[in-house]
Amino acid sequence: MKEEKTDRESLVAKRRKEKEKNPKFRRQESWRYKRLKENWRRPRGLDNKTRKSVKGWPSSPKSGCRGPKISRGLHPSAFREVRVFNVDDLSGVSPDAEAIVIARTVGARKRIEITNRAKEMGIHVLNPREYKELEEPATEKEESK
Repeated sequence: MKEEKTDRESLVAKRRKEKEKNPKFRRQESWRYKRLKENWRRPRGLDNKTRKSVKGWPSSPKSGCRGPKISRGLHPSAFREVRVFNVDDLSGVSPDAEAIVIARTVGARKRIEITNRAKEMGIHVLNPREYKELEEPATEKEESK
């Protein structure tokens, strides 16, 4: 179990090292226009300089730019991500290899239940939120009687 963790951590480190070798692929002309973000978009024009890979224009991603196949899908913390919608989904999660991500559609009450159950089971939560404990609202009518 400990060896698997170190193997996954070394895979994540290898992926990070491979990523450093590749250039940062930028969208063509994104430096020229404010409305264009730097996020990569594949150039499709007939005379596009980036598509033709003309010298002096930014390079395009090639097939060798991906990371190692084994490390794809690993979170930087070296856990596999599993999306959870309710408490029952925690039963299929292995605490030593997988970590949970609570879906964004889950409300506050159920989120607290999921995080508490995950703590009991020793499962790592990748997107925890801090909540105050839910208190029972005291009604005024009961107090006055």
